[in-house]
Amino acid sequence: MTLAHTQKNNPGRPRWPALLTAALFAQTLSAHHAFAAAESTQQQPVDAAIERQAEADSLEGIAAEGALLYNAEPVKQDGYAYCGQSVALSERGEFRLSIRAASKALHVARATDNEDLMALASRDLAIAYSYSGNLDQAERFALEALKHKPKDPQVVVGPSHKILGDVYTRRGDYDKAVASFEQADRTSSDRFRPLVKTSLANALVDAGDLTRARSIYAEVPAQQDPTLRNQLLRTQARLLTAEKKPQEAIAVYEQLAGMKDGGDPAYLRLWAQDGIARNRLALGNRSEAASAWDLAATEADRVRAEFRSEEIRMGLFSDVQNVFENAISLQLDLGNGQRAFELSERSRSRALLDAVRGRAELADAQNTVDIRSLQALLNPDERVLEFHALTNELVAWSVSPTEVKSTRLPLSRSDLVQVVDAFRSSIINGKKSAVSGAEQIGQLLLKPLAIEPGTRLLIVPHGPLHYLPFQALRLDGQYLIERNKLSIAPSSTIASQLAQRPPHARHKLVAFGNPLIEAKFDLPGSEGEVRTVSSYFDDKAVYLRADATKTRFREATAGAGIVHVAAHAMADTVDPLYSRILLANERGRQSFLEAHEVLNLKLGDADIVTLSACESGLGRIASGDETLGFTRSFLSAGSSSLIASLWPVSDDAAEILMSTLYRELARGTDLQGSMQQAQLAVLRNPKMAHPFFWAPFNLIGNWRLTVKQ
Repeated sequence: MTLAHTQKNNPGRPRWPALLTAALFAQTLSAHHAFAAAESTQQQPVDAAIERQAEADSLEGIAAEGALLYNAEPVKQDGYAYCGQSVALSERGEFRLSIRAASKALHVARATDNEDLMALASRDLAIAYSYSGNLDQAERFALEALKHKPKDPQVVVGPSHKILGDVYTRRGDYDKAVASFEQADRTSSDRFRPLVKTSLANALVDAGDLTRARSIYAEVPAQQDPTLRNQLLRTQARLLTAEKKPQEAIAVYEQLAGMKDGGDPAYLRLWAQDGIARNRLALGNRSEAASAWDLAATEADRVRAEFRSEEIRMGLFSDVQNVFENAISLQLDLGNGQRAFELSERSRSRALLDAVRGRAELADAQNTVDIRSLQALLNPDERVLEFHALTNELVAWSVSPTEVKSTRLPLSRSDLVQVVDAFRSSIINGKKSAVSGAEQIGQLLLKPLAIEPGTRLLIVPHGPLHYLPFQALRLDGQYLIERNKLSIAPSSTIASQLAQRPPHARHKLVAFGNPLIEAKFDLPGSEGEVRTVSSYFDDKAVYLRADATKTRFREATAGAGIVHVAAHAMADTVDPLYSRILLANERGRQSFLEAHEVLNLKLGDADIVTLSACESGLGRIASGDETLGFTRSFLSAGSSSLIASLWPVSDDAAEILMSTLYRELARGTDLQGSMQQAQLAVLRNPKMAHPFFWAPFNLIGNWRLTVKQ
């Protein structure tokens, strides 16, 4: 959950604690970022965020939510029916809805003291969290399920141990994974056991115990279901690859590539080409491997954005982004920096489609921009900085109208996560080390890119860099925002599409502030903020308190050029499409706008959307790539730009920043320049010079927009 604004005259404490989606504690870092290590044992949470996250995700918290949902339903169902719904929803990838269904079953189980239903509901919660990648929660509820005595142990005990095995496999704890799968094998039904054995075989492959993996694989009976049969074929090919039998593995992968039944043929070809590439590389055929990964990337573009539960059920934890990562790395090794850039762009478009899962469209999402088209779009004073975090290095491309340069930085993804987390923690906790950290990260990430002062920057982050406030990095003794105007884009392709839209936003503001919910959610500072912002516009509609409803939002934003929302925002890390903005109660009930509902709004006229809500710019990073949540929703719904925050916001600072931003826009300054002036206005206030106050907001999208006078 993320909440907006801090109390007046107490800018370091959020009025309502935020549930932080990024880690907030520094860990011991390697020497090149040792600035954080000195404080790693001193960090304290900025508020009760972590405690509240644990409370909301606990058995008690989920049961309480289930009670609210159950009591609100006009037609009550049997508790077992909710369990059936939960499993079906998990299989479709609707994780938040699955958890809600299981929470209702949990409530009914408690209300009726039904031990059997309690076990099943806990199992179903474990399934939903496991499928969604929330491993701690999956482990917690699998263990909870094992505490109860179901009527049929085989439908709870075996699957719960299987889930634990899946969790430990994805954590890389193969000894515990193997032990859990063995326990699942002993306690599963005959129907479920083949899945358990296949998962065990895959875990043994990952653990390097190939002799036993081969033995376990031989015990798996032939499958009549073509989808499961093809997954078994993949396991066979993985085993051959691990046994260093590349020619035999290639033969099996080629067989897989030719399958016409058992799921999406393009999906089979994707993994077949990926396997062929790995084995071609093992044979020393780098050019052939590169060609195979190119084919795999092409198949990835054809694969529908659809969750496939059989992947997890068979213990095949595949990641489409790894295909792109391997292809990018090899192209860089071959000296093809521009080809690597194009593959990076394709991976981001793929991630966008995965994010919305078929619920919305962004024009030409699969037609990625090429280098020459991107260069032709840029003005002489503009430069794109695009990053891609690989396993063992960070790649940066610098693109100007006349030059393309790729730089490989010796920073692994795991180190990058620690660097970003440490820096964010130092900012959020108001540490003096944030300034020295900004210097060191600036030297590490930006200095090699030779950024000239005055150059306008369009930054395309990747992975953990989505959580990094680039404006707060320092070069040559200055913050980046002091020497460069900058903005963020999910990809160069999306940026190029947005930049080709009309350059002027309509001079019509629709603003929402301090929605009336209950006393603990009151945001009087945001109400004043909205009044100040609206003073710069003649054509405006302002909705405060009881008027700031979801119904008003749907109706009023359709023709707005600028939408400003100062309210609580809550990020959903299980399914970012269920992240929500809390709006005023309607008909006596709490109301909120969820991200998936934003996808269905027509916001083509809303060129600028500002979410003045703490951490509205955060979400979950999918497959080590792009942040999902409100950013995706508003851009996919038609907005050209979004202003969103990375951490809890000070009321005093927000008032200065937003008033300066909109004053500059009203004067005709472009959006990127307006954001720079807004952040500098806060930075130059001696009491707010720390990055905590002035650096939380990111400008995402069309950096060139101006407001039509």
